[in-house]
Amino acid sequence: MTTELERLADKGLIEREPPVESEVNGLLAVGEQYLSIAADSALPALVRFTLGYDAAHSFALAALRRAGYRSPNRYLVFQCLAHTLGMGAPIWRLLSDAHLRRNRALYEGVVLLDDRHVEDVISAAGAVLTLLRAAMA
Repeated sequence: MTTELERLADKGLIEREPPVESEVNGLLAVGEQYLSIAADSALPALVRFTLGYDAAHSFALAALRRAGYRSPNRYLVFQCLAHTLGMGAPIWRLLSDAHLRRNRALYEGVVLLDDRHVEDVISAAGAVLTLLRAAMA
């Protein structure tokens, strides 16, 4: 796994940076709060999606930081999940798609969400959390 991360760092796509335990733990704690709130089905779909996406990003970034890297691009942390946590392609691809949907909403005002996609993003964030906790144990 490290070999691929090193290749990405050599290409300048991610940066080498020694892990800081307090940062990793902080990202985990923030992500857990986001995920907890995202579970509230009474909230609007866009709010739940955003919180689920942010939770997944916090967990994925924590995994990348734990491995000794940082990404200047938000979407790369999802693609690196295959190398930081051994995450299967269906999950990290779903999260990469969520990143594109998030950007369309933020920068173009185009919201392309349905309840299924919102639930999938929240579920994917939970899957990343499960792997992250296992890796940290």
